[in-house]
Amino acid sequence: MRRIIIHHTDPDEAAAYWVECPSLGIASMGDTVEEAVRMIHEAIALHLEDLAAHGEPIPPEDMETIPNEQQLVLDV
Repeated sequence: MRRIIIHHTDPDEAAAYWVECPSLGIASMGDTVEEAVRMIHEAIALHLEDLAAHGEPIPPEDMETIPNEQQLVLDV
C-alpha cells in the first residue's frame, strides 16, 4: 500500500487535480479526483514494474515524506 496526496490545482492549470506518491517520487494529473487517483495507480504499477525489471530495490513507504497540512491523503 502506498500513500498518495491529492492537490487541487490553480484554475489555469491543464488539469483540476494533481496527485503524488512521495515515497516513489512520482506524480500524475486528472480532471477529477477519480481520474487523478486512477492515473496515479497506473503510474505506481508501471514504476514498480520498471524497478523490478531492472533489479532495482522497491523504496519503502516513508511516512516522513507526507506533509501534515495537505487536504486529502489516501492509502492506495
